[in-house]
Amino acid sequence: MSRTARRWGMRERGDTTRRGMSRRVLLGTTVAAGTTALAGLVLTSATRQSEPPSVARRAATSGPDPARAGVVIDRVYSAARRREIDLVTIYPRDIPRRDLPVCLMLHGRFGNARAIGTLPEMLSSAVSEGAARPYAFVTVDGGNSYWHRNRPDDDPMTMLLEEVPRWLAERRLGGAAHRPFAVAGISMGGFGALLYARRRRERRDPVRAVAAISPALLLSWREMRKRDAFPDASDWAASDPLRNIDKLGDVPVGVWCGTEDRFIEGTRRFIREAKPVIGSTGPGAHNDDYYRRVLPEAIRFVGRHV
Repeated sequence: MSRTARRWGMRERGDTTRRGMSRRVLLGTTVAAGTTALAGLVLTSATRQSEPPSVARRAATSGPDPARAGVVIDRVYSAARRREIDLVTIYPRDIPRRDLPVCLMLHGRFGNARAIGTLPEMLSSAVSEGAARPYAFVTVDGGNSYWHRNRPDDDPMTMLLEEVPRWLAERRLGGAAHRPFAVAGISMGGFGALLYARRRRERRDPVRAVAAISPALLLSWREMRKRDAFPDASDWAASDPLRNIDKLGDVPVGVWCGTEDRFIEGTRRFIREAKPVIGSTGPGAHNDDYYRRVLPEAIRFVGRHV
C-alpha cells in the first residue's frame, strides 16, 4: 500500500488524546495532483480554561499558510463519540468563507479527518474554473464502525447529525441552518454517506446531493462480519444502503466505482436498483489512483447542488 493511498483513509489509523491536553502534530497533505505536498506543516493546539474545546484552534508555526492552502484543523470534543476528534475544514482558495455551504466528506476504514489527499486543490480548481459553485468540505474522525453506533459509547452518526451543526454554527458555516447541504464519502465513507442521507430524510431535513466513491457495499453478512462493524446480521441489514434503497427518497446521488474494485458487485447492484443520477463504473481498483481520477467529477456534481 502506497503512502498516498494511506492519505485517502485506506490504512492510516487516527489517534486520540485526553481532553484538555495540548499537543503538536505534523500534517502532511497533498495539495496538487501528482507529488506536490504541503509538507512540514506543523500545527499546535491549546485548550484554555476560558475557551471550550469545541472552538480551540490550531495555528501554523511553520510551513505554508494553512488559510491560503484552504485547510483549517480544529480539535473538538464529541460527546457522541466520547473523545476528542479532529475536525478539518477545506475551503476553496480566494473565496469569502463566512456562511459558505458545507459538504460532509466521510473517510474510509482506518482513515481519519486528516486523510484529505488532493481534495483542497481539486476543490479550489473546480470553483475557480466555474465548474462548481463555492462550498467547503468538512471532515471528522469517525472511527471504523461504518458511521453508525456499534458500541454504546461510540455513535458517529449522532455526531454527524447533532454535533456537526453546532460546530458549523461556531465557525459561521453552512448557512442559516448550519447543516451540510450534501454528503460525500470514499469506501466505508461512501456507505456512511448513503446512510447519513437516509437519516437526514427521516428527520425531514434531506440533503441536496450524495456522492459515493467506491462505496463499501457488500453482498453477504459473511464478508461484512469480518469488519467487526455491526453486532449481528440484522443490525447490518437495517443500516445497509443496498437493503434500504427506497429510504433514500429522490435525493440526487452520484456513484463511482472501478471495475477492479472489490466492491464493484455491490455498487453495480446499487446502480441497477437505485438508478442514481450518475452511476459510473470504469477501469480502476480500490486505490488512490482511481480516487484522484473521479474526485473532480464528484466535486463538480456536488457543486451543482449548492
